[in-house]
Amino acid sequence: MAKLLQIDFPFTGPFGHQMAEALRELAISITEEPGFIWKIWTENEDEKEAGGIYLFETEETAKAYLDKHAARLKGFGVPEVHAKIFDVNETLSNITNGPIG
Repeated sequence: MAKLLQIDFPFTGPFGHQMAEALRELAISITEEPGFIWKIWTENEDEKEAGGIYLFETEETAKAYLDKHAARLKGFGVPEVHAKIFDVNETLSNITNGPIG
């Protein structure tokens, strides 16, 4: 069963187009992670937060990515990383056009 991973953390920028340019290589590398299906990038410049919503094939691949990404963010000086892993109700998500495949 697919697993949804939600991550958010304090982030001072860049945001918007500058964020897209600065993190392009990171985005490409994420697509190569085991079990990765997709990611929606999130940002809130007013609240100085960023993160993402990810879909992974299994709980194991979601947890492995979370461990790797949390360590990477802490290496960048991010003090706190908030994360949750959820089951995906595929039946209801399909009704509401959720991008689960």
